[in-house]
Amino acid sequence: MTTISELHKARIQALPRILVTSAAGKTGMPLTFQLLEQGYPVRAFVRRRDARADTLAKAGAEIFEGDQYSLSDMRRAMTGVQRAYQCAPTAPNGLHFNAVFTAAAFEAELEHVVTLGQWLSAPDHPSLFTREVYLSDILIRMSPKMSVTSVNPGWFADNYLMVLDMAAHLGLFTMPLGDGKVKKNAPPSNEDIASVAAAALIDPGTHAGKTYRPTGPELLSPNEIAAAMGRALGRKVKYMDISEKMMTKALRALPPSNYSEAMVSQLAIYAEEYRRGSFAVNAPTRDVELVGRRTPEDFESIVRRTVAARPDLSASLPRRLRAVRDFGKILLTQPLDLNKVQDDRDYVRLRKPRLCPDTPEWLETHAPRATAVQSGRAD
Repeated sequence: MTTISELHKARIQALPRILVTSAAGKTGMPLTFQLLEQGYPVRAFVRRRDARADTLAKAGAEIFEGDQYSLSDMRRAMTGVQRAYQCAPTAPNGLHFNAVFTAAAFEAELEHVVTLGQWLSAPDHPSLFTREVYLSDILIRMSPKMSVTSVNPGWFADNYLMVLDMAAHLGLFTMPLGDGKVKKNAPPSNEDIASVAAAALIDPGTHAGKTYRPTGPELLSPNEIAAAMGRALGRKVKYMDISEKMMTKALRALPPSNYSEAMVSQLAIYAEEYRRGSFAVNAPTRDVELVGRRTPEDFESIVRRTVAARPDLSASLPRRLRAVRDFGKILLTQPLDLNKVQDDRDYVRLRKPRLCPDTPEWLETHAPRATAVQSGRAD
């Protein structure tokens, strides 16, 4: 007689195996958890076996430790896989990763891929990283046997949390985001972004060929972002518009920093897009609700979750003194010469780059749409 556990095991084995790249990352980890909760077998590609990988393993993921820039490793990771999540690491070589992934996916004859792209994706963008995303989107769609869904978020809620320590201990939310009163972004949580990717991986028939842009539930101004931080932290937090130079000083001065000089140079460009209102275009969307099948999380709730998981954010005199010391360190740090960074890396530089609001093709293809499922853009 067949037992219930045997039937459950047989059901899991019948479901397609899904590879999640960057599985220990911001969207890769919640995506892995969500797929496992739905009963799908997941192979989690990680750089090293650490606490995050152990957490994924305990949840039921198969851990694959390897180099995501190695074609040999990617080939092995895709053995026996039918679907995959393509998420380039935060590094100045995303096109190389995406080329490796695309080649391996073509050889493995995957049936469906969900790729994490960018809301800003455009061919003549001043950011090299963004132009690489645009090229990667073309490459991944060149196989006639493999369907693709694109998930293109804008400015993550997680980006604001980079300066949460200063908000907690000095009462300042500092970023180069322009006028504090203008509503410029509807920030999505990592989990909400992952929910859209999970839905597309589970049901390619509905989502193949579509492009989605998950957002938070409402457009917020920098002042409103600061106020939400304050409510979550239990103190008053004020927004301070700083220069790009000051931002580069802060990202260089404060550990732990995962941002290379190359990445900082690109973030400065994205901050300019923010000030120009690019992330406010067509926001908020209903993609999280209609595709991810969940209520999009508001920003204050995201901050409250973060605060609850970080006891180091609670107020104390020693922590405030360290924050004052760190602020002084920022002031003494030399800013980056953003153009020199790109020149030193021999970046391809366009003669006439265009930000998104100056690109008619971008504005046309990013126009508001009625609903996410009915009108997700087919590429």
